[in-house]
Amino acid sequence: MRFDYGYEEEKLGKQYDLNLLKKLYLFGKPYSLLFFSSIVLVILITLLDLSIPYVTKIAIDRYIVPRSVYHVENAPAQKNKTGYYRADLSDPAVRETLEKHKIQFKTEGSFALVPLDELSKMDKPEIDILREKDFKGVGLAAAVLLAIVIAGFCLNFLDTMLMEYAGQMIMHDLRMRLFTHIQSLPAAFFSHNPTGRLVTRVTSDVQNMDEFFTSVIAVVFKDIFLLAGIMIVLLGINWKLALVSFTVLPFVLFISFRFSSQARDAFRTLRIKVAEINSKISETIGGIRVIQLFLQEKENIRSFKKLNHENYIAGMKQIQVLAVFMPVIELLGSVSVALVIYYGGSSVLSEKVTIGALVAFISYMKMFFRPIRDIADKYNILQNAMSSAERIFLILDNREGQPESSGKLSGGHYLDIIESVEFRNISFSYIPGEPVLRDISFMIEAGRKIAVVGPTGTGKTTLLNLLTRFYEPDSGSILINGKDIKTFPLDLLRSKMAIVMQDSFLFSGTVGENIARGKSSISKEEVENILDVLNCRHIIERLPYGIDTVLSEGGKSISSGERQLISIARAFARNPGIIMLDEATSYVDSETERRIEEALTKLMEGRTSIIIAHRLTTAHRADRIIVFNKGRLIESGSHEELMKKTGFYYRLNTL
Repeated sequence: MRFDYGYEEEKLGKQYDLNLLKKLYLFGKPYSLLFFSSIVLVILITLLDLSIPYVTKIAIDRYIVPRSVYHVENAPAQKNKTGYYRADLSDPAVRETLEKHKIQFKTEGSFALVPLDELSKMDKPEIDILREKDFKGVGLAAAVLLAIVIAGFCLNFLDTMLMEYAGQMIMHDLRMRLFTHIQSLPAAFFSHNPTGRLVTRVTSDVQNMDEFFTSVIAVVFKDIFLLAGIMIVLLGINWKLALVSFTVLPFVLFISFRFSSQARDAFRTLRIKVAEINSKISETIGGIRVIQLFLQEKENIRSFKKLNHENYIAGMKQIQVLAVFMPVIELLGSVSVALVIYYGGSSVLSEKVTIGALVAFISYMKMFFRPIRDIADKYNILQNAMSSAERIFLILDNREGQPESSGKLSGGHYLDIIESVEFRNISFSYIPGEPVLRDISFMIEAGRKIAVVGPTGTGKTTLLNLLTRFYEPDSGSILINGKDIKTFPLDLLRSKMAIVMQDSFLFSGTVGENIARGKSSISKEEVENILDVLNCRHIIERLPYGIDTVLSEGGKSISSGERQLISIARAFARNPGIIMLDEATSYVDSETERRIEEALTKLMEGRTSIIIAHRLTTAHRADRIIVFNKGRLIESGSHEELMKKTGFYYRLNTL
């Protein structure tokens, strides 16, 4: 079976992305303080990350390879440069060591500039004396790096907790909003939206939003700050070398834009296929008995195999995009590092750049492409999240909604006592141009029982759908106590009604809980009293734990007759003013039906009742029978009156 997926196939553009971000912002706004705190932490984390290579540079240039190059005046051109070590003359041990070897040195403030050639003449212990502060400096640099790492760990932990909390709360709010909205949508919406699709929206699509809020936002902010910081630091260290390393950036930007559209299409197709698979599985489970009875297992497997293969193809397209994109970014990163090594190494050899600066440059360039890779990866997550968000908001933006009151009536006293129900010139069609009801008019007086009969497909059940406002009539109006039902608040209107359908639906839970759904404040004693009135307590008590028996989804663990009895009890628990029965006794045996009919007669007494009768014997107990054929009301009267007319109703009975 193929569903019309409607909005699933709709192609949305970048302009819609902006709208999505605006809508997502509204969900994140209540947690703006958390996001602001996270941004502050991200800035601090970025500063700590930027400081690590720079501390390394200082350690190398100042302590590990501590030399400076000076021009020696009046020296030959080929020997115009000499290396010197800066020794601290304020240290008596250093001065004593230099005097011991009678080393000639220049002074620069409190430092002695010792030729490197002279150092090779000293013993290791003497060199250690000269470089004592270097050893301390290296230890200090190591301690600073360790402190930076520990501080970064603590700040990252705090940032992760803040973002995860904000993301989980936003996901919680979004799922609740989506669930509440879906529950408020009219019956027409569910007729063209499969269950599996809606389940996908509330589960996996909302889960994708969690990655967006917890990973994308925090990481992207951090990476942007890190990129900007690295560029500033590199330009500060050596602007020429920095410009050389930045030559690959135009290629990175071009490739990113090139693959972005492909990634979005791949993720969108994948979300569609996931929804279709969920719908197929839901349909299979719901119709498993029919599939097995008609030996359709192989055909159903072939259908699912085709759908699963399409999902596989969509997944491979997504992987193909990522498999090309990420290695290209890695390649460009390696090219950039190679340029730094070549140009920077040449500068070190010509003594224009220090070794520490080159090491820092290489570290920064590796760090520079890490956020680029992260942004690319998070961009893919963003595309996936946007594919989910566009479908979530296409449901949330659906304004069909449950019908609201159009008038100013709000008091419950208008419906305290049901005096009359009138259908006035009602016409309706599920599909435009194909009317189901045509100009239907009749009235039901208070406390009267009316039966609606006619061939299948003539619009009998549609009357109940219109009275409960599951659908709105194309023309005409329905009045209760002389007031259009559109003027009543929907919850007030439906609180006065109870309906028992031909195929009853029960929720997972106990028998008592299912009956209590008709009235939330009902007690266990009241439930048992209802079963007594219905003359079916002994039937329910045959269940393993009576009214405490736990039912599976849909009540499939009990018989059809037992499900129908529970649904009837649930309806009567409301103590409604209007009772609607859509062949409510069709799934019970003759003895049970007799008991229920006795209870129905008692419980319908004094209440306005509409009985949809597929079996004509059900209509005999009604005060009035209206006959439908081809969407029109063609006859009306009691059973005896209609039989005397020898019209359509008479022919139905004789058949």
